Amino acid sequence: MRSGGVVGDRWVETEGGPLIGIPESVLEHWSGVFGADGGTDDYARACAVRELVGAIDVGGRTALILAGEPSDTTYLPEMRVFVRVLSQDAEDDEAVIAAVSEAAAGARWEWETEFVVHEPLVVFDSALGFDRLREGDWLRVEMPTGRHQVWCADVDVPDVAELRLVQFRLE
Repeated sequence: MRSGGVVGDRWVETEGGPLIGIPESVLEHWSGVFGADGGTDDYARACAVRELVGAIDVGGRTALILAGEPSDTTYLPEMRVFVRVLSQDAEDDEAVIAAVSEAAAGARWEWETEFVVHEPLVVFDSALGFDRLREGDWLRVEMPTGRHQVWCADVDVPDVAELRLVQFRLE
């Protein structure tokens, strides 16, 4: 797993399923593949999201789903963008981060959905249950509260990486 201490230097990864961003106040309601009360596991609900970006209910709050290909992911707060690495040519993550601003400026953005932010999100592999999260498994993401338009763009930065950018634009 990639490491680092701050968002943008710190990455989360998935073993194959989607990432989830759960509001901090309801994080303990997520059981991942381990099933809640012996019923359908939460992970199956996350996997049922077919769009690149979607949402499901967790503990009465809306959680963000980052679906699509399993990708190492970080968040750049200054741009309000998740950076998802689809493939990487560069030897270091700094080159990937350095390329994002220019890549975003020239990207062909497509609208995905709306998402309302009420509080910080904890982003991690949706297969993990709350009680199984360890340091390095998650990112804490702070965004301005309010309704956001969510836009996606796939960009190819030659000799660096192929990226999926997921940007949140406050309405």
